[in-house]
Amino acid sequence: MSDVVKGAVSALNDKVKGFDGTAKFVIEGEGAIMLDASGAREGDEAADVTMTASRETFEGILDGSVNPTMAFMSGKLTVDGDMGAAMRLGSALS
Repeated sequence: MSDVVKGAVSALNDKVKGFDGTAKFVIEGEGAIMLDASGAREGDEAADVTMTASRETFEGILDGSVNPTMAFMSGKLTVDGDMGAAMRLGSALS
């Protein structure tokens, strides 16, 4: 597991508790993270929603310097699947 993925798993576990669905975060060039009711972990399974971004964008979302909605609107974050789940996550990450 890359250091970027390890750090992202830890940050997601600190920020998001009890997510009621499955989400996959794909960090380009680094790997994928799964998030569900039990927390975040490295993985690449099917999910209700998949969000893809560069390492820089994803780190910015996690540290609060990048707004998830603005990243999506500007094309820095792509979302495939359940937009409702993506919006719930965006609120949890903001």
